[in-house]
Amino acid sequence: MLEQEIFRVTDPGRIRDLARAHPWATLISHTPDRGLVVSHLPVLVDDAHQNSGDAGCTLLGHLARTDARKHELGSHEVVVVIQGPHGYISPSWYEETPHVPTWNFTVLHVHGRPEVLDPADTYDVLSATVDHFEGRLPEPWRLARVESYAHRIAAAVTGFRLPATKVTAKAKLSQDEREEIVLRLAGALESGRPYAVPELARAMRDIRRKP
Repeated sequence: MLEQEIFRVTDPGRIRDLARAHPWATLISHTPDRGLVVSHLPVLVDDAHQNSGDAGCTLLGHLARTDARKHELGSHEVVVVIQGPHGYISPSWYEETPHVPTWNFTVLHVHGRPEVLDPADTYDVLSATVDHFEGRLPEPWRLARVESYAHRIAAAVTGFRLPATKVTAKAKLSQDEREEIVLRLAGALESGRPYAVPELARAMRDIRRKP
């Protein structure tokens, strides 16, 4: 990923917040036999095992065991891609020229070698994943409600922990534009017109307030 200082994100707290807010991720491996292998999965930030590396970002995840075998999980480095808010920016929204179309976005790449978990820890990852998503509901559902069944299906799942050896985070949110232009673009993204993305507008405003 092209790294430009103006768009670089290095604060560990902001990086972990991005991962927490956007847990649907892409896992990419390069294997000797199959070449590139790609899977999509939910990931969690593992607050109990943050490392002292580039950004102190450790993730937890799980795959179907057959997918984990295809990735040869644990035998080599992988990258997990987490996509935050993003969207198309029309030149007409600037109300001045010259401008061209662009795409604003936030993204996180987490590199590392996964640690494959044993069955007990894999079950804990599944339970924590359910708790994470159910926590927003007024009456959260818990995996323990179907514990016997859950343990049976967990046998076909491989859990992993990914301590980051390298983290690259980028937030391209019009930081190179004047304040009035950024507010104009954010307003367009909140207007309900085509390509509106209110979450992206919030990210553009928030990053102006942060050092």
